[in-house]
Amino acid sequence: MCLTVLHNILIIGPPGSGKTMISKRLPTILPDMSFEEALEVTKIYSVAGLVKDNGIISKRPYRSPHHTISRVSLVGGGRIPTPGEVSLAHYGVLFLDELPEFGKSVLEVLRQPMEDNVVTISRVNATLTYPSNFMLVASMNPCPCGYYGDPLHECSCSPRDIDRYLKKISGPLLDRIDIHIEVSPVNFEDLKNRNIKSESSAKIRNRVNECRELQINRYKEDRVFSNSELQGRNINKYCKINNESEKILKNAFDKLGLSARAYNKILKVARTIADLDGCDDITENHILEAIQYRSMDRKYFSI
Repeated sequence: MCLTVLHNILIIGPPGSGKTMISKRLPTILPDMSFEEALEVTKIYSVAGLVKDNGIISKRPYRSPHHTISRVSLVGGGRIPTPGEVSLAHYGVLFLDELPEFGKSVLEVLRQPMEDNVVTISRVNATLTYPSNFMLVASMNPCPCGYYGDPLHECSCSPRDIDRYLKKISGPLLDRIDIHIEVSPVNFEDLKNRNIKSESSAKIRNRVNECRELQINRYKEDRVFSNSELQGRNINKYCKINNESEKILKNAFDKLGLSARAYNKILKVARTIADLDGCDDITENHILEAIQYRSMDRKYFSI
């Protein structure tokens, strides 16, 4: 899961497959906050009246608003404009559980903060701008009953029900999510074998910190701090691919009907995969893996 760090992610799977648990573990593998990041987050929480004991916030925020949240509470505002959840999640994680259950108008207001990393609130007497550079982590069932595609349960939803459910998430919002991952139900054997040792969060975090340091050094002259922040000419500069990779990407672009934004996100995710592999160059395997993380929307959103 360390690939997801600093890239927006959508997790799709049936109830009980571990979507929420995965999201709650993400802060344990996020890269350490710099002192400058900690000060900036503390300022936001101070404005919102959420600083406790006058201490600096040194851990990356994790915000998980309920699906009944209003647009104002999500992006900020009010008679006296205060930061919303997108700003309180600055340099951290904004987790939206059961994404289609959020109001469609609420979800659409996320598009501008996700693109610009700031929120501007205009009132008669003032215009305020709050930072909102967060990692969006969202989860959802594949259908209203939750069991579409589940080999262990029968789905009771009609194609129309599934289509209406999925259309609550617009194409433009989906395009802004870098990675789409499908998770499977947990079987009995996995639950029984609890003694199997897995890689610790501390070990993963060390690897993430190394990758983050590599990216900071690479982009130190471009005012960019991670692959997910690359834009325009910087993508062409740092995400160069060979002819074979270009053919693979063109084939996926044509067959899957990807947008220009999705094309750029594939390149940025491939750059992160290469960094985690310790590779200076993006190879065909990195491109293929990155494309795989864009295929979920074609599986579910073309029903």
